[in-house]
Amino acid sequence: MRRTAGLVIFALLAGPLSSSHSDYLSAKRKFDAIESDRLKPGTQVSLSQKELNAWVEAELPKAAPEGVRNTKLELGAGSATGTALVDFIKLGQAHGKPPGWLMAKLLEGEHPVSVTARMTSGNGRATVDVERVEVGGMAIEGRMLDFLIHNYLLPAYPDAKVGEPFELGHRIERIDVKPGAAAVIIGR
Repeated sequence: MRRTAGLVIFALLAGPLSSSHSDYLSAKRKFDAIESDRLKPGTQVSLSQKELNAWVEAELPKAAPEGVRNTKLELGAGSATGTALVDFIKLGQAHGKPPGWLMAKLLEGEHPVSVTARMTSGNGRATVDVERVEVGGMAIEGRMLDFLIHNYLLPAYPDAKVGEPFELGHRIERIDVKPGAAAVIIGR
């Protein structure tokens, strides 16, 4: 089933440590309502951080390759920070891209990863810009960040759009992200 594009970006960045089944069901009902394309213009669907974490906890294992676990999402003002334990070797192998010897030694084992991205949206489109990535407490930027995005994130999630506008779909006008919640506003 096709998921709401802007919220899938949050799922790409993170998921939960643990959440209740009722939070998952609540989020699923809200996603289903959005995807039905039957909500009236101006409708605002609010998804709490707990609901989003519960949804990702249930849905990520269905979509994510081996090598990503213990995910958590934290929403801020116009941004989201996702954390997870990532085994880059397993992640690369799952997509048929085993690293060379040097990269295998550098990336061996699970690493705590934190990704902070800013999202802007309006007129049915959104852009997600990765602002900061930390692996094992070390900030990654520049060419290395580009390498990780192009060799691990995009192969794992080929429909992900990073740093470029994309259509939100399902008549979504915009997604407002604030601390603890995301509001999906339905347009015409």
